Amino acid sequence: MQNTRLNNLLDAIATRLGQWFLNPWRRLSLLIISFLFGFFLANVISTTAGQQGVLDIMVAAFLVVLTEVTSRIFYSQSFFAKRSLLVESLNLFKVGFTYGLFLEAFKLGS
Repeated sequence: MQNTRLNNLLDAIATRLGQWFLNPWRRLSLLIISFLFGFFLANVISTTAGQQGVLDIMVAAFLVVLTEVTSRIFYSQSFFAKRSLLVESLNLFKVGFTYGLFLEAFKLGS
């Protein structure tokens, strides 16, 4: 790509943001926010898909495929390799999402 002002600005922003998330507390807080957002999204999807009742099977199939693709991305790397922040936050989003769906299923079953 050409070395334009916009490219330089975007590169500088990405570099500073990457350095900002090197702090362990900021990284941990972003991962916790990702987990909680997955939990929230599971509650939202279960209530909206349950209200319509028409596309339940298609929504469930899409969510299973999305979860499996996320697992494939996270677990394809070596166990001891350092994972990027995006991959870790995506995995914790998936864990929160799965936990939220299980909790909704337990609430509906009781």
